[in-house]
Amino acid sequence: QVQLVESGGGLVQAGASLRLSCAASGLPFSRHAMAWFRQAPGKEHEFVAGINWSGTTYYSDSVKGRFTISRDNAKNTVSLQMNSLKPDDTAVYYCTARQMYISRRESEYADWGQGTQVTVSS
Repeated sequence: QVQLVESGGGLVQAGASLRLSCAASGLPFSRHAMAWFRQAPGKEHEFVAGINWSGTTYYSDSVKGRFTISRDNAKNTVSLQMNSLKPDDTAVYYCTARQMYISRRESEYADWGQGTQVTVSS
């Protein structure tokens, strides 16, 4: 079955950087789009960034210019480089996958990782 395992979260101060990684197995990784969502306390899941099977990337307006998503098809991993972190970035970050092309809608993804906590202090 599909397994998505996130790592790299932590507690940092505002302005710092973190790099999240997601290791995928049980799916033809190179033919899947990969995405990161996040959920802050009391809020719904929010699309953060995604990368199509072809490498085209997409970002939410709130992270554009600060976050960079990338994929390594040889290692079946997707990463999220997060720079200039803000307290509003505090959330549990989830990795997810779907065939070919990303969607910004949570309901269009069936497989999710367990999440990794990112906490940004002011």
